[in-house]
Amino acid sequence: MKKPSRQIREEIARLQDQLKQAETREAERIGRIALKAGIGEIEIEEGALLSAFEDVVGKFRKGGSRSAKAAASVADGASAGAGQEG
Repeated sequence: MKKPSRQIREEIARLQDQLKQAETREAERIGRIALKAGIGEIEIEEGALLSAFEDVVGKFRKGGSRSAKAAASVADGASAGAGQEG
């Protein structure tokens, strides 16, 4: 049984709303973590920060350890970068 286009549009709108809510929750979670790590206290260009986040994502996607040691190494890298303001 085929769905009428109106029903499909309503379903798409509902899914878009769910996506927006999920992205908001994720952004708030990541934002809280970044602030705890001290990201808000350093001056860094958005492109450089995005690149650093992409590096972190790559490390975890490649099966990187989620241990405290790995988290400390990421935090140490962020702290080292904070001292390199130009």
